[in-house]
Amino acid sequence: MSVPPLLFALACWFFGTAAIVWLDSRPRWTWKWSFAALGLASLCALFAIATLASSASVAAIYGSFGSAILIWGWHELGFLTGRVAGPRRTPCPPELRGWARFRAARATVIHHEIALALTALLLFALTWGQPNQAGPLAFLLLFALRLSAKLNLYLGVSNLSDEVFPAHLAYLKSYFGAARWNWLFPVSLALAGFTSWALWRAAEAASAPGLAAGYTALAGLCALGLVEHLLLMLPLRDAKLWAWAAPKPKTPFTAAPAASSKRR
Repeated sequence: MSVPPLLFALACWFFGTAAIVWLDSRPRWTWKWSFAALGLASLCALFAIATLASSASVAAIYGSFGSAILIWGWHELGFLTGRVAGPRRTPCPPELRGWARFRAARATVIHHEIALALTALLLFALTWGQPNQAGPLAFLLLFALRLSAKLNLYLGVSNLSDEVFPAHLAYLKSYFGAARWNWLFPVSLALAGFTSWALWRAAEAASAPGLAAGYTALAGLCALGLVEHLLLMLPLRDAKLWAWAAPKPKTPFTAAPAASSKRR
């Protein structure tokens, strides 16, 4: 195993996130152009993943992995700009409890989650039976980590660190829970840690340099997801990492009573 794949995964994660935060912080009139331009780039990335699927060279692995990150970024921009979210776009009513609250929260993001799931299926369909699965696996891994993070936010975390959260999506915060701990959190950490370890071992056992690089990059990506989960509970303002990319100040938001842990 070598360090460059880890650095590549870190660079994709850091600069990819910063780019989406920057695009979302631009004036509202630019969003449709940014979304369209990134959509065209994602079509090219989709073609690249399908084309590179038959090659397990290091360059092809990196190309597939990076293309998946680009497609993921397009989906994230669609969500953060409010173009693809869910049918419900209002704060959570304070009286909602249990299953009713969960259904309301699900309705705020369901369209986006369906789009992500369909994209993951498409990526695997385009590369089925081919040696280069770096792109589809990276996208699926990001999807799983995202679902885990969202569920933890819903159940309750102690550190939202939401300084760069888009003001036009502030209603989503009313569906977040405020808690020092939740039952899913240790499960998420255990699964992310095990997956990262398994990918690391797969990289060590890989017979080709390209496959080793791909598994290493995936292990690094999963480890970054594990760190992001930890930051949900640690008193660290990780949003400062992206503050430089979002110079436009966000409108302050005061959480509605529905966001209180008293409703659980």
